[in-house]
Amino acid sequence: MGPVTGGRPVTTWAAASERLGGPLRDLTVRNVVRAGVGGIGLRVRLTNAFGDREVTFGRVYVGVSRAGAVLEPGSNRLVTFGGSPQVTVAPGATALSDPLSPEVASPSDPVAVRAGQRLAVSVYVRGEADTLTGRNRATVPSPAGGEPAVSPAYRSIAGDHAADEGGAAYTGERAVWHWLDALTVVTAEPVPVVAALGDSLTTGVGSETGNGWADLLAHRLDLAVLNEGVSGGKVLAAGTGRPAEERLSAEVLTKPGIGTVILQAGLNDLGAGARAGDLVAAYRRMAATAHAAGVRMIGGTITPYAGAEYHTAEGERARLAVNAFIREKGVFDGVADFDAALRDPAEPCRLLPAYDCGDHLHPSAAGHLAMAAALDPRSMWRDQPASL
Repeated sequence: MGPVTGGRPVTTWAAASERLGGPLRDLTVRNVVRAGVGGIGLRVRLTNAFGDREVTFGRVYVGVSRAGAVLEPGSNRLVTFGGSPQVTVAPGATALSDPLSPEVASPSDPVAVRAGQRLAVSVYVRGEADTLTGRNRATVPSPAGGEPAVSPAYRSIAGDHAADEGGAAYTGERAVWHWLDALTVVTAEPVPVVAALGDSLTTGVGSETGNGWADLLAHRLDLAVLNEGVSGGKVLAAGTGRPAEERLSAEVLTKPGIGTVILQAGLNDLGAGARAGDLVAAYRRMAATAHAAGVRMIGGTITPYAGAEYHTAEGERARLAVNAFIREKGVFDGVADFDAALRDPAEPCRLLPAYDCGDHLHPSAAGHLAMAAALDPRSMWRDQPASL
């Protein structure tokens, strides 16, 4: 299909990349995600970032999710790559699909994406894929009073079931997105898009509702917030994903339309014994990288964690030093003071009990709500959108 002309490419959904399990062979995975931005010309970006060898995707379809693995009738559309229904992705590479053509759209067709719409991206793996690149702890939280919850992914019985609109072939639910890196659309007007680059707090761990602070921020301000969190992620070292400093340039800033990055990372570094000076130096480099790309960066202070398994007195001193830098040095374009939002005034090294999910590390649902409220929308754009 030919390119969609006019307008601006914008990322409507994205996720961080992690090295997950494997191998998987001759099956179809149905990833369910929620669009953050409406537009036309939907494109799918697949990733083999952590694969040890090339992986072939035999067919890829995009449809509108109805319930579970079931799609809205008539909504499932074949996606092509350079005009071909099949694409082979080398280790460490990504593949961007052709845009879905709007000329043949129907009311239930995913070529005309609506903000908040649940989309299902079904990917058939031809042959064997050794290592899965995806996002762990995936969730598709429903807005307040919204649709029933669904699993973020389903695996099929053997074979190509990408075109199926029913869910009978999809017998296994998974809390993992498989090989799906980003979805983009074209919008006629500029749309504010924010990326949340962080760790398990950003993925929403601790929230009983499944809505983490990044989801709640999107609901609060009615904007697209791309969740680039990795559970266990660090700024200075790799885990299941790349270090956050590397992810900023290799993953986040390669996705179109992002105007602001909110950095919420460093807690796991402190737990591993990182020094404040090393984190501060990394933050400086990350802010410079974002600014060179024309993107604003908001610095998130590191939240209290006394009582958590890896808390130490040295780590607490480093946390206070890093937070003082974030608040005072002017390297960032704004500050999200997550520490002030969550700390117990009577014992500031600890989370307020109402905001503690119970492990003294992750916020409860109320804590995630407090984190979302800590963001000042005026700091996120040079020219604040009128809707905010």
